[in-house]
Amino acid sequence: MYKSPDESRIQISELMLPSYTNFGGKIHGGYILGLMDQIAFACASKHSRSYCVTASVDKVNFLNPIEVGELVTMKASINYVGTSSMVVGIRVESENIRTGSKKHCNSSYFTMVAIDDKGKTTTVPGLKLETKMDAKRFIKAIKRRESEAMKNKDLSLVYKNVHEYLDQLKDYRVVIEF
Repeated sequence: MYKSPDESRIQISELMLPSYTNFGGKIHGGYILGLMDQIAFACASKHSRSYCVTASVDKVNFLNPIEVGELVTMKASINYVGTSSMVVGIRVESENIRTGSKKHCNSSYFTMVAIDDKGKTTTVPGLKLETKMDAKRFIKAIKRRESEAMKNKDLSLVYKNVHEYLDQLKDYRVVIEF
């Protein structure tokens, strides 16, 4: 079975309250991450019709602060599917409800895994790519996975051969005492 991204696309909006702020008076990034995890779960569960768990989160760059009183809207869609995993793309925007001005606050990719009633991974429906944007998102997800695999391979070399990399630290604020 194959499902289109539209069949599981989700959007939520929430008014940002003073109780969500950090010490700087802006909406706490952890609160936003929690909302992002919830929408990723909902989107992945809707696609798979299964309970889903978060396997990983791609980097999250907070591009613009979110203010108290703004309306935050999160949009989520399935960008990629594996056998039991799905990549959920999430876009976060905030809107000043008095002026109507909107700003892009962050985007991220959550890898979710479908789980059956026994706690084992279960197969998810394939993805039906109906638009060029659907195809672009799927291909970008493949490229991110390939890039992550290469990065992990490179990083493991540092652990195995740390002495070969020590000379690169001379321009950093470190003292090597071993």
